Amino acid sequence: MPVHFFFRHRPLALPVLALLIAVTGCSSADDSAAVTVPEPDGKATKLCRNLDEALPAKVDGLSRDDPEPRSALTAGWGGPAIILRCGVVRPPKMIDPKVAAGNDPKAVGGEVNGVKWLMEQEDDGSSRFTTASRLAYVELTVPKGRDTSGALVDLAAAIKKTVPVGIAN
Repeated sequence: MPVHFFFRHRPLALPVLALLIAVTGCSSADDSAAVTVPEPDGKATKLCRNLDEALPAKVDGLSRDDPEPRSALTAGWGGPAIILRCGVVRPPKMIDPKVAAGNDPKAVGGEVNGVKWLMEQEDDGSSRFTTASRLAYVELTVPKGRDTSGALVDLAAAIKKTVPVGIAN
């Protein structure tokens, strides 16, 4: 799995990403998270609908089981679920200079199989990944206790196929 980092001056980026991925694989997750359906503009909505049609039936070996409320802008796999939301707003950390400099212990940027991601470690132990440099922001939340690398690899082809490189609004 090729992993490339897109921030300059990031000597700690790889160790931080490795640590954050390792931490996410250590304990059980809570099933009770509610899923909020994003409300993107028309262009992003179209891209997200195309993504929904291209998503794999399995992610990291887990079968697709979409969350409620049902929407073409959300998807889920397994239980506790790995949740994808398409058309989310840009996360503030994406433009935070501390993240770009590798000075934020809870956020790091990277690239997996041609898709750039911002990874944020959440207070509940889950990991949130948001695509960068795409015409719509796609967010993936991986519960505490789940490996994150398989999910990122499994989703990369669908994202590359349906959400073009560019800058989202």
